[in-house]
Amino acid sequence: AGQRSPMAVCMCQAVLPAHAGPRGELGAGPLLRWMDATACLAAEKHAGVSCVTASMDDIQFEEAARVGQIISIRTKVNRAFKTSMEVGIKVTVQDVLTNAEKIVSVAYATYVAKPVDDGKVELKPVELLSAEDHLEHSLANERRRIRLGYVQVFQKLMQESNKEGDFYTCEEKDAVSTEHTHVQSTELVLPPHANHHGNTFGGQIMAWMQTVASISASRLCHSHPILKSVNMFKFWGPSFVGDRLVFNAIVNNTFHNSVEVGVRVEAYNCEEWIKDQPRHINSAFLTFNAVNDKGELLTFPKVKP
Repeated sequence: AGQRSPMAVCMCQAVLPAHAGPRGELGAGPLLRWMDATACLAAEKHAGVSCVTASMDDIQFEEAARVGQIISIRTKVNRAFKTSMEVGIKVTVQDVLTNAEKIVSVAYATYVAKPVDDGKVELKPVELLSAEDHLEHSLANERRRIRLGYVQVFQKLMQESNKEGDFYTCEEKDAVSTEHTHVQSTELVLPPHANHHGNTFGGQIMAWMQTVASISASRLCHSHPILKSVNMFKFWGPSFVGDRLVFNAIVNNTFHNSVEVGVRVEAYNCEEWIKDQPRHINSAFLTFNAVNDKGELLTFPKVKP
C-alpha cells in the first residue's frame, strides 16, 4: 500500500432495504447524502473549521448498488485555494459474496471554509505525497477555471436565446405537454438535516431535489426512473434550520432514452414565508433513464414545452 493523504476520509456503508428503491437498488438520495457528508469531513479535516458545500461538478452514475452490497466512499482534498478547496470523491460498490468491486461514480465537489467570528480563514496548502496527488493538484486548478467559466457561458447562452426569441416548439402530433410533469414539494429544515452550525447539509438538499425530479420524470415514462447524472449543482446562498424549502421540478426535454428534469430550490424563513419573499439557493439539471422488467431501456415520448 502506498502513502495515504492525511486529508483523506473513507466511509463504508451496507446497502439496506431502507436505502433502496422499488427495484432493490440503492436510491440516489441516500448516496448523494453520503457523498456530501464524507467529502465535507475531508474538507473540515484540512481546514480545521466548519465547511459548507459550494458546488458539485457534474456527477455521472455508472453502476447501481443493490441491497446487501457494500458502498465505499473515498474522499480527498485535492487542492486548497484561499477560502475554498476541491475534494475528490470516488464511490465503489463491492459484492460481499464475490468481492468484485465496481466504480459507481467519480466526482469533484467544492467546499468553503466558514469564517470563525470576524476572522478570515486562510487555508494551508495540501500536502502532496504521491504522483497521483501531484496530478490531481494540477488538474484541480484547471477544473476550477472551467467551473468559473461554465456558469457564465450558460447564462450568456440563455440571454442570447431570450433576445432572439428562438424558443423550441414541437410540431409533432403525439408530443406530450410538460405541464403535467411539474412537481412542487415543500420541506421544513429540522436539526437532523443540518450541521452543528445550523446550515442545511448540501447532500440533504440534493436528496430532496432527486426525489421531486424523479416524480417529475416518472410522469412521462410511467416507470421508476434511474438517475444517471446531476449537472450544474451550485449553491447561490445558504439555508438554515427552520427554513421552508420549496422545490419546483419540471421536464425540460427528452432525448430518446433519457429525460432532463430541471429543479429550482427556494428558501424562506418565517418572515419571508408570510411576505412571499423567496431566496433562490440552488438549481440543477438531473438526467434519468428508465428500464422495463427485462432491463431494456424505455423510450421517452417527444415533449411540448
